[in-house]
Amino acid sequence: MNIALIGYGKMGHEIEKIISERGHNLSIIIDKDNYADFTYEKFKDVDVAIEFSTPNTAYDNIMKCIELSVPVVCGTTGWLDHISEVTEKCNATNGTFFYASNYSIGVNIFRVINKTLAKFMNQYPQYEATMMEEHHSQKVDYPSGTAITLAEELIQNVDRISSWTDKPTIDMTELSVAAVRRSNVPGTHVVEWEAEEDLIQITHRAKGRKGFATGAVVAAEFICGKKGIYSMDDILAL
Repeated sequence: MNIALIGYGKMGHEIEKIISERGHNLSIIIDKDNYADFTYEKFKDVDVAIEFSTPNTAYDNIMKCIELSVPVVCGTTGWLDHISEVTEKCNATNGTFFYASNYSIGVNIFRVINKTLAKFMNQYPQYEATMMEEHHSQKVDYPSGTAITLAEELIQNVDRISSWTDKPTIDMTELSVAAVRRSNVPGTHVVEWEAEEDLIQITHRAKGRKGFATGAVVAAEFICGKKGIYSMDDILAL
């Protein structure tokens, strides 16, 4: 499979290794210094593009891939205010788009645990939910896209919580999502349910970027030759 890599930061370098390990060909790397190479001529033999850039550039990169009829896997977060436009463009052009806020298999299993626990806790109003995420200091957006996904899926399963906030709150209808930035933290997500009697906590802690990179390449393999819009739920049959 011929893969284009859009964005060449730390995640891009990790994805490059996985592309090689899984026997694929890295056709082209697009970064800020060679954006002029993002053309039909350079992409005509590309089977799938993997996009891991920045919140400010992801939307334009995705739309350009769709315009070039190149299936695209996106792992950039912080741009989802434009997701409806991407969806419309993809559907209108019979394109292919794969998005996940987190490509780790473990995180996506953690999502299932989070939703299942939320359904149980919906029956016990004495418990208050809070959430915390911790990432490396270079991460631009906060809360993380994964934390937002976890928060929204929790809210969908708890009648007494209607929204989330990234600020401290005493409003029981709001889920507080705290974001911490420290050096050299690949990613940690913690969901807590606390009552006067006790506390229930679930945690996912990434050990490095390899799990995210592997998931992104697996997603590229999954959508190659397909049309439509996909997510990790489709790969894992969640």
